Amino acid sequence: MPAKRSLDSLRTWVEIDARAARKNYGTFRKLAGRRVKLWAVVKSNAYGHGLFAFSKLVAGFGIDGFCVDSLVEGVALRKHGIKKPILVLGPTLPSLYATAAKNNIAITVSNFDALGALSRAGSGRKGAGAVPDFHVKIDTGMHRQGFYISDIPRVIRAVSLKNIKPHLTGIYTHFASAKDPNYPTYTDRQFAEFARATKLFAKAGFTRLTKHAAATGATLIDPKYHLDAVRVGIGLHGLWPSKELEVHLGRRIKLYPTLSWRVVVTEVKYLNAGDYVGYDLTERAAQDMKMAILPIGYWHGFPRSLSQTGEVIVNGKRAQVLGRVSMDLTAIALRTRVRPGDVATLIGRDGAETILAAEQAARAGTIHYELLTRLNPLMERIVR
Repeated sequence: MPAKRSLDSLRTWVEIDARAARKNYGTFRKLAGRRVKLWAVVKSNAYGHGLFAFSKLVAGFGIDGFCVDSLVEGVALRKHGIKKPILVLGPTLPSLYATAAKNNIAITVSNFDALGALSRAGSGRKGAGAVPDFHVKIDTGMHRQGFYISDIPRVIRAVSLKNIKPHLTGIYTHFASAKDPNYPTYTDRQFAEFARATKLFAKAGFTRLTKHAAATGATLIDPKYHLDAVRVGIGLHGLWPSKELEVHLGRRIKLYPTLSWRVVVTEVKYLNAGDYVGYDLTERAAQDMKMAILPIGYWHGFPRSLSQTGEVIVNGKRAQVLGRVSMDLTAIALRTRVRPGDVATLIGRDGAETILAAEQAARAGTIHYELLTRLNPLMERIVR
């Protein structure tokens, strides 16, 4: 049964299962081993699980560091007491370099404009105090951020400057297709390119850089990708990066979903046969029936594409969405006795029924990454 609400004022909330999170942490710690740093990727509000709540939770487990998308996220973690190393994976504006340095947050440098800005920051009035630690990102085939292999001689010259060199602490890449273990060719090609890049840096005297390439998928697939650190995001939340990986590895590796999304039923009413439900008259009752109103909608992160197709669980029974999902309200058809104040489950388990994030996402025509990261950050995250 869903957990009772801890606050009577909450209409909807997200629960994080601390025991499941600890099991997932243990799984990835065992996979990585003690010599490889295990970094939690908590970008995008920790994949919808709550930046602060989830980060504090895994910090207590012994995570080695955090990866975020933006400096804003990194500074917010510092303000909430996170002292472990933080790496910003996304771009950082030059005007924020001094802020990154002040908060001991490493940034990603992936283009020559950023390198030039670092050099200017180091030669300015504040000198080295305005230059944060940084990791160089290599584009080995993803074709988003990163320097090409042919750029590396020029990159090495730029980072060898006296005011820049001490701040280069890492080098990394990102795989484009490591979620499918049946087709490792492209991942291995990228890995070989990255090895070429790291050798060029080592030859130039950069022998102590932290090297990392593996996100959740590559961490699961093969230890050879682990290098000095692994960046695990969705896996720590107990979710598989792809169905292919789950089929391939699910029998020997167990992941435990940590997130449940609950909402209070605020109204129960009857429909007569022929009554329309919601905007645009898209749903019409075929017979007399009972319905309930949930005080959530697409603003909260319940996609409009779940109109007439989505399902929730109430008192252990599934109930289908009626009509359009509105901005703040959603109607559901009832097959069991329900009263105002009862709790409906949008993602998670209630009795013998479970709705996984991947199932709800498939009904919405998307992937679980998108569904979860769009859960409204203003909703309360409760760790249980």
